[in-house]
Amino acid sequence: MTVIPILGNTILWALLATLFSCMLALPLAYLLARGRFPGKGIVSALLGLPMVMPPTAVGFLLLSLLAEDSSGSLLPDSWLFSWKAVVLAQSVMALPLVIRTARVVFEQVDPRFEQMARTLGFGRFKVWTQITLPLAFRGLVAAALLGFTRALGEFGATVMIAGNIPGKTQTLASAIYSAQQAGADEQATHLLWVAAALGFGSVLLTEHLSRSGSEEKRA
Repeated sequence: MTVIPILGNTILWALLATLFSCMLALPLAYLLARGRFPGKGIVSALLGLPMVMPPTAVGFLLLSLLAEDSSGSLLPDSWLFSWKAVVLAQSVMALPLVIRTARVVFEQVDPRFEQMARTLGFGRFKVWTQITLPLAFRGLVAAALLGFTRALGEFGATVMIAGNIPGKTQTLASAIYSAQQAGADEQATHLLWVAAALGFGSVLLTEHLSRSGSEEKRA
């Protein structure tokens, strides 16, 4: 088992998962931060479910979407036990964390800036892209990094729908599991240190961005 291909695949899939989760999370987080509508609490709770459910339970739900039955599957069954399934599982597990973090960031953006832009004739999309996102940029990068870190460490849901196929769907997390199960403790420890270094670097960068943003606000 070589580390470089596993590491490369894990980082690539986690980056794709972060991209997809952010594409969904940012509009949803802004809606929860600024919107007022019936059932807002229920929507927020539903979006946060993958964060509190056992990952294997989330994986089983995803498997139900991917596995074809009498009514057909909602997603192409070719995704099952492929790298696409890895990215899907990682995206779903990272999504709640990105939403919650981004929501807090959007809530800290002074709505008066958005209101002033609207009085100047800015449309909603222009306000979003030219006022809100730039003001929230550091915090949103931190949210994306947290999502990336969560995607890196995902195991349970991924194994349920993508398996643990070396060279095809194996990630750092599943490689550590395989090495430990095979009694290759030295190899498992090596992979563990690689995963820990990746996670530590991401969290450290997140802390730096959060601290820098707080210092700018105080200034």
